[in-house]
Amino acid sequence: MIPLPRSLSEEIEVSGHIIDSLILPKVLDCITSNNGTFHIKQIAVGQSRHDPSFALIEVQASTQPTMDTILNQVADHGAQPTSASDCRQVKADIEGTFPEGFYASTNQRTQIRVAGDWVEVDNQEMDCGIVVEPATCKARCIPMTEVRQDMPIVVGHSGVRVFPLERHDSGNEFGFMSSTVSTEKPKGAMVRAIARQLMEVKQTGGKTLLVGGPAIVHTGSGPFVCELVRQGYIHKLFAGNALATHDLEQSMFGTSLGVHLKDAHTAQAGHEHHLRAINRVRRCGSIKAAVQQEVIRSGIMYECVKHDVDFWLAGSIRDDGPLPDVTTDAIQAQRQMREAIRDVTFCLMVATMLHSVAVGNLLPAWVTVVCIDINPSTVIKLGDRGSFQTTGLVTDVEPFLRALVQEVNSKSENQP
Repeated sequence: MIPLPRSLSEEIEVSGHIIDSLILPKVLDCITSNNGTFHIKQIAVGQSRHDPSFALIEVQASTQPTMDTILNQVADHGAQPTSASDCRQVKADIEGTFPEGFYASTNQRTQIRVAGDWVEVDNQEMDCGIVVEPATCKARCIPMTEVRQDMPIVVGHSGVRVFPLERHDSGNEFGFMSSTVSTEKPKGAMVRAIARQLMEVKQTGGKTLLVGGPAIVHTGSGPFVCELVRQGYIHKLFAGNALATHDLEQSMFGTSLGVHLKDAHTAQAGHEHHLRAINRVRRCGSIKAAVQQEVIRSGIMYECVKHDVDFWLAGSIRDDGPLPDVTTDAIQAQRQMREAIRDVTFCLMVATMLHSVAVGNLLPAWVTVVCIDINPSTVIKLGDRGSFQTTGLVTDVEPFLRALVQEVNSKSENQP
């Protein structure tokens, strides 16, 4: 077989923990899988665990389109041409639409080169574009729906560099859980790690976000979440109409979906309870007003109001009512959640595939995410869609939350 001619060459460099994080193999695989070849001209491997490594690689390709494809793909792993140039900007010509060839962002730390200087990209988020503010040369990620005409949008990969999230540091609580999703992981060790993380976030002034589904209420786990809220371990709540509705139903009628949580028997006309709960809150005007008027006297939403825990409820097409606090416009709900996650340092996702994937898309890669679900595919979907920092635990909600509260209480009692 006659080898293809390699008439084009470009030098790229990649640095950091490129060996143990498998960044270098990924870069080389991008080159060869796109019909290119490479020659490692220089490599320096760090001698200790914390020493960075460096590689200078000559990339060869037969055509310019092939070379462009290779350079675009390796850029997502932090590899950059040695002949750096400024990023290319094109003004948006249609509102709500990027220019053709726009740079599609990842959830990893990113910089762009403007007037010879590397500028940090703010509001890092996957599946967005990058807009540059002309007056200040500041850059930020922007979703497609927020694009306005004449906004300067970064096009192509030239002048863009990504800093891939490297291997778990030895101090990372969840490094031991970074294997494939499995029901056989040590749940006790995982619960202890989450408890330590919750306590650390609280002590250091960070913010913990709970993304919760209605199964928290259905399984009788609401009191455990209430306890975490009262003790100051939950700072923000993202959910849908369902969690709030059934939590309020439980507060008013002692049922969830018409089933008594104390003895699991179905209440007479219990199927009406969630509608009556919604209606009472709508008559009050809001969940907070219903708490103030003592229509609601217990439950997750009650504790959130009483302890100043902000909550955002995003609706869906199947919602009854919905509650007056629910944002039914999906784009507006995204805007609200996008703003609310800016200071989040730890995210706990419990029993909700829809909201977990939605929030995972918004979070930058450096926010620790733990997903708890009885269905392994929830965690798998998060990883497949790019939220690779997610650690998953496949288990039922009630025993997990029960154990978590016990662990937090135990550690609090043992603290000096």
